[in-house]
Amino acid sequence: MSEIKHTAPPLPTDIGGGPAPTTETTPTGVSARFQGNEGYATLVWRRFRRSVMGMIGLVLVVTLLVMAVFGDFFAPMDPKRTELPFAPPDVIAFEDPAGNFSLVPYVYPIGETGDFDPITFQPLTGAEKDNPTPVGLFIKGHNYRLLGLIPLDIHLFGSTDGRPIHLLGTDKFGRDILSRGIVGSQISLTIALVVVAITTVVGSLVGIASGYLGGQFDLWVQRFVEFVLAFPQLPLYLALTSLIPVTAPSNIFIAFVIGVMAVLGWAQLSREVRSKTLSLARIEYVRAAIAVGSSDMRIITRHILPNVLSHVIVAVTLAVPSVVLLESFLGFLGFAVKPPLISWGLMLQDTGTFSVIGSYPWILSPVIFVLITVFAFNALGDGLRDAIDPY
Repeated sequence: MSEIKHTAPPLPTDIGGGPAPTTETTPTGVSARFQGNEGYATLVWRRFRRSVMGMIGLVLVVTLLVMAVFGDFFAPMDPKRTELPFAPPDVIAFEDPAGNFSLVPYVYPIGETGDFDPITFQPLTGAEKDNPTPVGLFIKGHNYRLLGLIPLDIHLFGSTDGRPIHLLGTDKFGRDILSRGIVGSQISLTIALVVVAITTVVGSLVGIASGYLGGQFDLWVQRFVEFVLAFPQLPLYLALTSLIPVTAPSNIFIAFVIGVMAVLGWAQLSREVRSKTLSLARIEYVRAAIAVGSSDMRIITRHILPNVLSHVIVAVTLAVPSVVLLESFLGFLGFAVKPPLISWGLMLQDTGTFSVIGSYPWILSPVIFVLITVFAFNALGDGLRDAIDPY
């Protein structure tokens, strides 16, 4: 029998007669297959960077968190130091007393000009140009402990001659509003972040377990969730927070407030996660994992939880503003934080009467911190939602 010889087919050629280009010669950027696959986090970040409002929210959120962690460093004044009650905000300007431009900013306190309003005959106030206060960076001031451990007396900015400056005015006890707002962010943001962390963990676990296991377990869990959601939250908040004695320690009071908010805040997220889990449990790869005998824990942690996590992240960023507003409202009513602690809601107690607001409108300055926080987290959440689910 003769031997059969197999010959390789000739290489394909292009029109010019040369060999056809292979996949290695594909131009850069034509296909992601030839340049390496992008991870999910990289794709989300690339889409998120295109959102202007999302990036603004991210910068503001990072700024707020840094301000809260190093609050005493950023506060120009001692938040407990008392000066003139209801002092108006000082004027800051980049000009010396002669009116010339200066690279060093000056603070001009507000005082009476000696003139009177021709209609009401009230004394007119204005910036006192005769006795300015120069402002500098990294100025020595009141003593504090950085992160509660390191004793320091350096502040980001302040008066170089040691005189008090009040860029947002003072409250009814003569305490600097700007410094109290910066330091108060520690309590307000801590309460918000801890409450959201607890509600996220509990709501996610309950929602995934209820949606995946189903049956009687899902039936009874959902009835309990509906029971929690049926409560009118505001009266319940007021009733529960009034149970703790006024003489209780501050940390116990804050822990109780956090517990009350967390107990009433996890149910809505669990319903959302349950609906996502019900749809994911019917996908082919989950059915395949069940068919090959994978344990429930492996299916939940490896297949369901990563797909639910994107929704949870967005829900977290949108839940923080709600808790900040709730804490501010309860603090305004006197049911959240007690003195000597400082929070934005507690600072708003001074705005309880129209006469105070009309005579001293700068007392509403703590609202600025609340508005910036709500805007920052909402903008960040909207940007993340569009980046995670662009369709």
